Amino acid sequence: MSVIVKTQEAEFDVGKELLDLRVRQQGQFGAVVSFVGLVRDSSNRKELVALEIEHYPEMTESSIVEIVRKAENRWDVLDALVIHRVGRLYPSEEIVLVQVASPHREKAFECCEFIMDYLKTDAIFWKREITTSGSHYVESNDNDVKRKDRWN
Repeated sequence: MSVIVKTQEAEFDVGKELLDLRVRQQGQFGAVVSFVGLVRDSSNRKELVALEIEHYPEMTESSIVEIVRKAENRWDVLDALVIHRVGRLYPSEEIVLVQVASPHREKAFECCEFIMDYLKTDAIFWKREITTSGSHYVESNDNDVKRKDRWN
């Protein structure tokens, strides 16, 4: 399985990433599922100005690789890509891309959802929301943990 994990400040191009996947896998898959997460424009009913994401590249990327390897052990997937942006992001900007290629769609959907659920709880990032009334750090919530726990 091909695993690519990137953390970056720059925006990503979903179309380019899909084309790169097609070149890497050369028609070996029957399904690709892509999830693109966006920065929400509100936080606890306060207007979000920006989201700042801090990380230690090696630590963060290795935590994401570990998540993808867990997925690899559960599903027959051929390729997985995770791009997570860092730095200062604004409402409606892309924050994360998870892309999974598999012989069949069901496995690709499940694997993509698994990776996203684990990213919300196990990937090592520090997220700070800057709102019109101040700023605060954000951690996984109970719903995020429940979504992850359902895979056990």
